[in-house]
Amino acid sequence: MKLARKTTLTLRSLALGYLFLLIVVPVGTILFRTFQPSFGQFWEWITTPAAISALQVSIIIVLITVPVNVVFGIVVSLALVRGNLKAKGLIQAIVDLPFAVSPIIVGVSLILLWGHGGWFGGVESLGFRVIFGLTGMVIATIFVTLPFVVREVEPVLEEIGTEQEQAAATLGANAWQTFWRITLPSIKWGVAYGVVLTVARALGEFGAVIMVSSGLAGGSQTLTLLVHARYIDDHNVYGAYAAATLLMFIALLVLLAMTLLERNRKEFS
Repeated sequence: MKLARKTTLTLRSLALGYLFLLIVVPVGTILFRTFQPSFGQFWEWITTPAAISALQVSIIIVLITVPVNVVFGIVVSLALVRGNLKAKGLIQAIVDLPFAVSPIIVGVSLILLWGHGGWFGGVESLGFRVIFGLTGMVIATIFVTLPFVVREVEPVLEEIGTEQEQAAATLGANAWQTFWRITLPSIKWGVAYGVVLTVARALGEFGAVIMVSSGLAGGSQTLTLLVHARYIDDHNVYGAYAAATLLMFIALLVLLAMTLLERNRKEFS
């Protein structure tokens, strides 16, 4: 009994020590370096035109990415669970592709497709710029966040089954009415959780976005790119810490939303 208790205590200590070194120390260092000059200086760094523009660009990317991936995620989930597809394994592999492919490779692929001399590079002659602009950043973010809604909604659809949908069809409901009144309310927690994960990944994406962005402040720079530019290019260490802290606060809000959603899901399930 004493040996088991001692083993448990040792494992807990190792786990807490690991979390302390991996999370608490880096986060504490960033917060200390951010607010070391003063809070007023921190506020000044996150309210510069470049910081405000970077925040706006990040929010715009999220506002475009989330609806696209919600629609795509629900449609693909319904096709995988309710449909009788012969290529289901191939579709599953395509959905999981962003998990396996490096974001850098995604950015390079987009340049090869949409850049000058690429397969679709001719659209630039029509005045439609993809690479090194907001459009390319949105496409890159959509790709890397593609699996989240699918992977949250698919198991929910499998769990609820088709009994209620079949009953609605028996009572005369068409496919659209069945979806809005039966299917969608049943998968709302899966959709909501997928949305939160998509928002978190979209805000923190760096590798794919930096490849297709010009990196210039004022329209082609997200918060993650602002941190990189301040630290590497401008050697503005405290300004980079301030931008990182702002991004961290947003991430904490997303984490809080995930916690509340999980709690509500358990209460209503």
